[in-house]
Amino acid sequence: MSANDGESPAEKPIGIPAEGRIPKSAGPIEWDIPWTEYAMQQAQIAQKTMESTVENAIEVTRSRVDRILTTSSAHYNQTVDSLQDLKSEYITYEDIVFGKIKEGLLYASSRPLITTGAVLGVGFLSLKRTRQFFSYSTRRLFFSEETLLSRADAKVKELRQSIDLLKVESESLEKKALQAEEDLVRGRTKLRQAGKQIQSVINSAYKIERQASGLKDVLRELPSREASRFRTQVTNLAKEAKKERNAMSKEVTKISNYGISV
Repeated sequence: MSANDGESPAEKPIGIPAEGRIPKSAGPIEWDIPWTEYAMQQAQIAQKTMESTVENAIEVTRSRVDRILTTSSAHYNQTVDSLQDLKSEYITYEDIVFGKIKEGLLYASSRPLITTGAVLGVGFLSLKRTRQFFSYSTRRLFFSEETLLSRADAKVKELRQSIDLLKVESESLEKKALQAEEDLVRGRTKLRQAGKQIQSVINSAYKIERQASGLKDVLRELPSREASRFRTQVTNLAKEAKKERNAMSKEVTKISNYGISV
């Protein structure tokens, strides 16, 4: 038996398996074990990093919450102190006011004449006209000269605009009146001319009536049979002329009633 056969299994080098038990792998065995350990180390490092990040975030959040609570408590205490100060000042002023009222009542009871005069003065001031007078005086005191001037300027401008509108309306009415007057003059002229024409027609009717009367005299010299036929026609013409003359005379009378001489 060789020296190797005489060695016990305990004396064999650690990590060297028997020849029949060597695992078969695609790559070298010595690269598998360092890569696994490296991955485990990196995982542990990442876990520790995440834990430290979470702890830091929790700590920051906790410190901010504590700071907010501390600040809110300080503001609340400050507000309570301010309210207490206001309450104490209100009580102080209230005591002063009631003290003044009490002094005034005592003073009024000790001097009735002055109190009566003051009451009458207040009653006089409460009248409407008196209040209006004092209100107007007070407003004049508070309003500056520039304000009064601006208001006066605005009033003057308003009046000027009203006057301008009035002038425009007056000019328009004047034009209408002149147009109506011209129409009236033209109408009177036309009526006068129409009256003269009517008068000439009336004169013509008179002439026709006279001529008809003359024809009647001539017809008396003609034989009775022939004269009767012409006499009827002349009479009818004379009647028509008289009828037209009377109608024209009425028109002349109407024109004369308008104050137009014909």
